[in-house]
Amino acid sequence: MKKLALSVLVLTFSLVSLAQTSNPNDTLIANSKAVANAMLNKDVAFLRQTLADDFHAIGSEGHLHGKGEVLEIAQSGALHELMPYNLHVLAVDENSSIVTYDCIVHMPEGDEGAAPRYQHISDLWVKQGEQWKLKFQQATPLRSID
Repeated sequence: MKKLALSVLVLTFSLVSLAQTSNPNDTLIANSKAVANAMLNKDVAFLRQTLADDFHAIGSEGHLHGKGEVLEIAQSGALHELMPYNLHVLAVDENSSIVTYDCIVHMPEGDEGAAPRYQHISDLWVKQGEQWKLKFQQATPLRSID
């Protein structure tokens, strides 16, 4: 039984690795979703590793935020929901791609800095060595007429 479980585990990891190497778009989509999950779960260690050292974000309010500020936001647990959907990848070149998606955002009510519930987000991913790093992110509020 242990051999069967180990075999299934090895096969699963092999398939995941094959999927990641065979289609970089799937990897980048998974990476953008993983960043959203890390923000929700206060996984600052993951974000510190995944965001490029010179990462910057333009929030839905139009302000520029550095990596340190984004890590503080994640640690604070200010986000209650962050659900990306309708993800698309646009390759810039072999070492950079843009992932665009719509996102449902929920922050605590009464928070003056509360983000618009519906946003369109663009992530710029760059390949550094063998790792993809999130270098830039821009969020744009979606209006009800959009």
